[in-house]
Amino acid sequence: MRRRYGSALLLVLVGAAILRISAFSELYLRYVQAGLRPYLVVSGAALVLLGVAMAVVRRTEHADKGAHGHAHHGPRTAWLLALPALALLFFPPPALGSYSAEREAAQRAAQGVGTFPALPAGDPVELTVGEFSSRAIYDSGRSLKGRTVKLTGFVTHGDDGTWYVTRLLVSCCAADASAGKVEIRGADALPADTWVTVTGTWHPKGGLGTDAAWPPVLDATTVTRVKEPADPYEKR
Repeated sequence: MRRRYGSALLLVLVGAAILRISAFSELYLRYVQAGLRPYLVVSGAALVLLGVAMAVVRRTEHADKGAHGHAHHGPRTAWLLALPALALLFFPPPALGSYSAEREAAQRAAQGVGTFPALPAGDPVELTVGEFSSRAIYDSGRSLKGRTVKLTGFVTHGDDGTWYVTRLLVSCCAADASAGKVEIRGADALPADTWVTVTGTWHPKGGLGTDAAWPPVLDATTVTRVKEPADPYEKR
């Protein structure tokens, strides 16, 4: 029985795992961008339906052949494919965190010095880590000067006691993620991977567009713990 329906069961397991993270939750945002959700739902449903159809076909073939029929079965090692499917179904891995960010210490949030559009009126102005970094390092108009900004991200630590608000930036999915981070001064560090919202003012350093300007610095006035957002990544 197990060998007869093994392939069908594997297809159903994989499809159910995909549906579990995409159709019935927002866990898929840990791995891919929001725009890919419909494709995941369709793929998961197709795999489940294909698995059910295969099981029906196998049952019919077995009934036709009777007890003396000999079915061809795949290698038993194929059952190893069930392990990642079961893990995704019951224990979805978390989003990338501080370990991945620390591997991207030399990433830049943008390329090229130039002027940026004016920031919205009113303080604090909420920016992504990537937006703040771009303006701090490359904006010849110094649009951050005199403004209070609000950044949200997770905590990472430096080797010299410094700490950062960090976000991972993706183009398509978690596999292409790179890190953007902002050094925080004037506030005690929290444990790594703690999600926080930091309000403060830009602290200029280094020459415009130079390595010395990275990572940018924020002088903190408040640091508040927050819940990890459903979509933990910023879009490039």
